[in-house]
Parts: sequence; structure tokens; C-alpha cells
Amino acid sequence: QVQLAESGGGTVQAGGSLRLSCAGSWEYNTFCFGWFRQTPGNEREGVASIALDGETDYADFVKGRFTISRDRAKNITYLEMNNLQPEDTAIYYCARRDWWRLCPVEEAPRYLYRGQGTQVTVSS
Repeated sequence: QVQLAESGGGTVQAGGSLRLSCAGSWEYNTFCFGWFRQTPGNEREGVASIALDGETDYADFVKGRFTISRDRAKNITYLEMNNLQPEDTAIYYCARRDWWRLCPVEEAPRYLYRGQGTQVTVSS
């Protein structure tokens, strides 16, 4: 059974930073890891993705502020979030896509496997 576990969420003031971690392994058939977020009453939206070859993709609203990276030796995927704003408040989920080679960030909410999420709250 695939298990993904997010950590690192919390409450910060606007302009602050957080680093989210996702514990989950890259299997022989894994091509993408991604992050998406959701707020009550809103659709899930892709935030960032990273492909097997290291290529990254970002939603326009986080470009220049968020960075996705990975440590394959530790089986951890990170989301470094800087200059956080109140509109970034959401539950952030880690997701994994197997078998499919393309990793567009907008599809991160539809990757097959996801974790339980971690809350990020940004106060003004």
C-alpha cells in the first residue's frame, strides 16, 4: 500500500516561510511527485510538481516564491514556501503519479496517490 506523509505545516505571518516535507518513495514506475492545495469550498489546485528527470513545474501564483525539490536517498520531497501570503492558507497535499511520464502541475490534484495533508495558515 502506498503511503505518503506530509509534515511541516503550521501558522506563520505574512512574508514568512515554511518548508513542507513529504515522505514517500520513488518506485520503479513512479514518474512524478507533486503538491496541491485545497481550501473549504474551493477546488483543489496544483502548486508544484517534479518529474523523474528533475524537471519542475509551478502554478503561476507561486512562481518565484515556492520551490519543489527532492532527496531521493531519503525518499523525501520538499516544498519550500517563501513570502507566504494569507491567500496561501490551505491544506497542502503531497501526491504521486505512477506509470504516466508527464507531470503538469495542474494535474497534481489527480495524481493517483495522495497523503493526508498538512495545514498551512498565513496570518496578515
